[in-house]
Amino acid sequence: MKIRVYYEDTDAGGIVYHTNYIKYCERARSEIFFERNMKPTLGNNSGFVVRDIKASFLATAVLGDTLDVTTKVLTLKRSFIVLLQEVWKEEVKIFSMEVVLVYVDGGKPCRIPELFEDVFSSF
Repeated sequence: MKIRVYYEDTDAGGIVYHTNYIKYCERARSEIFFERNMKPTLGNNSGFVVRDIKASFLATAVLGDTLDVTTKVLTLKRSFIVLLQEVWKEEVKIFSMEVVLVYVDGGKPCRIPELFEDVFSSF
């Protein structure tokens, strides 16, 4: 997924504010479903929640940069998935995070719906 850096994404020093890299990855995860005319939920009280994030900030981006967000499945289990998401500026990796997502329904962890397992298995 391509992301353009806008003024609202930067801090007073003119570089992308660190939390925005996590937002970019969230958008990329949502786009995986939107591109298939789906939503990453089966109802109002269900969906993926973040259980753990390990993030590495490797370089910076600035206003006007075009970034690429890549997503790779590392582990797909019945109730959770581990993804590697990276943000690239041209050929330079500037951010990397490993995120563990758990599917919940009614606030309780449950099995990832087969429909969503199929989406992630296609990676």
